[in-house]
Amino acid sequence: MDLGLKNRVYVVTGATRGLGNAAARELVADGAKVVISGRDDQKAKEAAAELGPNAYGVAADNADPDIAERLIGAAREQFGGFDGILVSVGGPPPGFVADNTDEQWTAAFESVFLGAVRLARAAAAQLEEGGVIGFVLSGSVHEPIPGLTISNGLRPGLAGFAKSLANELGPRGIRVVGLLPARIDTDRVRELDGMAADPEAARTAQESRIPLRRYGTPEEFGRAAAFFLSPAASYLTGVMLPVDGGFRHGF
Repeated sequence: MDLGLKNRVYVVTGATRGLGNAAARELVADGAKVVISGRDDQKAKEAAAELGPNAYGVAADNADPDIAERLIGAAREQFGGFDGILVSVGGPPPGFVADNTDEQWTAAFESVFLGAVRLARAAAAQLEEGGVIGFVLSGSVHEPIPGLTISNGLRPGLAGFAKSLANELGPRGIRVVGLLPARIDTDRVRELDGMAADPEAARTAQESRIPLRRYGTPEEFGRAAAFFLSPAASYLTGVMLPVDGGFRHGF
């Protein structure tokens, strides 16, 4: 199946590693061109070099109010267009209600929530019909994850924002979608498992709750993201897709 990604140009934030990188990798593999960002300039350049000539790295912090225009500008300058954005950002600090400070909440709100809103708002102003705005969210949109209180507070609100944006941009032919990963085998998830007294047992217990009985691979997440962002998904908007091996049992 041809996803229609050849020569389309996307911005993918938080893409020097993890889920953002997995999405960027699959987009490039299917013929797209990507501008990827990360907080560290050297890592952004190295990650882009690994993806090849159809990738360009930019040092960027999602919390920076000016970064959206820089990233979209880089897409137009380097590759001559801008067809969509996937907003991904590293997870906020783990912790329970009593553990997280006001400073942690504020920093996470600026990066995870308000930064995503700014990026989406800037993209919406410049995208044409057929454009797409995607968000990497979390299974916590539907069910809180123990020990991730800040994420549990912010991700559902961002999903609500995405659905509102889908309604507003639909008449212009611009789609808005979200991906809800659960146990994808990334450094972040291994870090969370490592917080348990017995990390191996914790992973085994998590796998037992997943119908496919295993964690997902970054490549599997990346392929789902590439499809959702592609013209092949042209009639999907306002959709929050669980990428979780069947972990969420509800409709």
